[in-house]
Amino acid sequence: FLVLVFYLVMVYSDYTGYPFPTAPPVDPFAKIRVDDCGKTKGCFRYGKPGCNAETCDYFLSYRRIGADVEFELSADTDGWVAVGFSSDKKMGGDDVMACVHDDNGRVRIQHFYNVGQWAKEIQRNPARDEEGVFENNRVTCRFKRPVYVPREETIVDLHLSWYYLFAWGPAIQGSITRHDIDSPPVSERVVSIYKYEDIFMPSAAYQTFSSPFCLLLIVALTFYLLMGTP
Repeated sequence: FLVLVFYLVMVYSDYTGYPFPTAPPVDPFAKIRVDDCGKTKGCFRYGKPGCNAETCDYFLSYRRIGADVEFELSADTDGWVAVGFSSDKKMGGDDVMACVHDDNGRVRIQHFYNVGQWAKEIQRNPARDEEGVFENNRVTCRFKRPVYVPREETIVDLHLSWYYLFAWGPAIQGSITRHDIDSPPVSERVVSIYKYEDIFMPSAAYQTFSSPFCLLLIVALTFYLLMGTP
C-alpha cells in the first residue's frame, strides 16, 4: 500500500510539475542606454554622426557605482573590443580591459598590460559583475572594476585622470590580434570618472569630408566646373 501511495504521489508530481525545481531564467543582456550619456554616465562614440551603442564603430560608457566604475563597451567586430588607460596618448605601459569573443560564442573580460606595441595578458583581473554578448556581428560587454586599487604597475587608480585608448579587432581562437585600424582613436584630453560628458569622434571617412581644407577644395572644384574650362 505504501509503495502504491508513493507511486501515485510521484505520478501526480510529474503531471503538476511540483515539487520538481525548474532552472531559473537567464536574464538577457540589457541593451546599452545612450539617453543617459552626458547625464548619469560618460560616453565616447566613434563612427558616423548620430550613431549609438549599436551602430557606432566603437562605443564606450563609464559611470561610478559606489566604490566601482561600470564600463560598457561595444564595437563593430567579431573579435574583441578594449579600452586602455594611459598617461599619454601612445600605446605602451597601459592598463587595458578587453572583451574577447571566443570560439564557443562567449564574451570574456580579460586584463592586459601593453608592453610596447604588444598586449600581455595579466592573470590578476580587477573586473567583476561581467557580462557580454556577441550579436549582429558586434561584441558588447559590461563590467565593473574598483576605483581604488593597491599600488601596482599593471592596474591604475581610476580616481586619477587618464587618456583613454580605444581599440577593437579580430580574434583567433579567443586570442586578440592586431587592432582593425592603424591609428585607433584616443581621447583628446585626460578623462575623469567624476565628469560625465557625451563625446563624439568622427571616423576617418567623416573626418576627411568635414575638414576645412576639403570643404574649400570642393567649393573650388564646383566653381571650376560651373564656370567651365577656358
